[in-house]
Amino acid sequence: MLIRQLEYLTALAREQHFARAALACHVSQPALSAGIRKLEAELDVPIVRRGNRFEGFTPEGERVLRWAYRILAERDGLAADVGSMRDGHTGELRIGVVPAAIGAVAMVTVPFGIEHPRVRLSVLDMPAPEIRRGLADYEIDCGITYLGADPPAVPGMAVPLYRERYLLLTGVEGRFAGCAAVSWEQIAHLPLCLLTPDHECRRTVDAVLRGLDAVPRVRAETNSVPGLYAHVREGGWFGVLPHAWLSSFGLPPGMRALPLVDPEPVAEVGLILPQRHPEPLLVREFLAFGRTVPLQRRLDEVAPAPPESEQAG
Repeated sequence: MLIRQLEYLTALAREQHFARAALACHVSQPALSAGIRKLEAELDVPIVRRGNRFEGFTPEGERVLRWAYRILAERDGLAADVGSMRDGHTGELRIGVVPAAIGAVAMVTVPFGIEHPRVRLSVLDMPAPEIRRGLADYEIDCGITYLGADPPAVPGMAVPLYRERYLLLTGVEGRFAGCAAVSWEQIAHLPLCLLTPDHECRRTVDAVLRGLDAVPRVRAETNSVPGLYAHVREGGWFGVLPHAWLSSFGLPPGMRALPLVDPEPVAEVGLILPQRHPEPLLVREFLAFGRTVPLQRRLDEVAPAPPESEQAG
């Protein structure tokens, strides 16, 4: 078995096309196909379902693919670990990040990259289930996601980074112009533009309003925060967004974000690390660095919580 054959296999999984996979591996299509056939012969199992085109992997092929990801990740970890002893930290660190945290994570990744200029960072916007799958399949090295929402896909460590709060997005003028905060009960019957149900923020909105025996009056849904901004601005509706988003992207002119209170739900966001032996050096360094960044304080400086004495308008 050759490492190159495993690279062919993972390229095919990524590209879903023999010719494109061959191009990505800088070989001819016959050479890629021959390498995968040799792997099938060596393992004595069919790996690829073939027809007039690539049709996917067999059950045995899916198992081989998971091992291929693991072996290639270990190979890369070995090269980075030994290389760091010679040249300092080098290599690629692949981080899966839930969409709501993609702006906040830059407060960690940017200074980490400055401190380690020979490390290449790959920061990927991924839903929480994809992060768990990516860790299990060795496609990413660590994840930044919601803690405690779902069981982990692989054993490992979870390190809290910050607690996410929720804000009402509205126009500067209008119903809440003089308010410093808004209660959830006040928004129960407002025309809302919300993130789609696959976002933790949306699940929180639905859960809080259910607790108030209310059903959100949803006028539009979007899977992106910029889309939320646009619909609230153009439609005169109201939106709910995580406070971490303001850290990097701020607010468009003519809009403001008010803390949502009574209740004040929070979701804990943190760094999840799979259990690997030996532990990859770059992942260990990123964890240590992340613990030194006062992420909660910096996020709260951008979108402060309402004082306890402050009443919703």
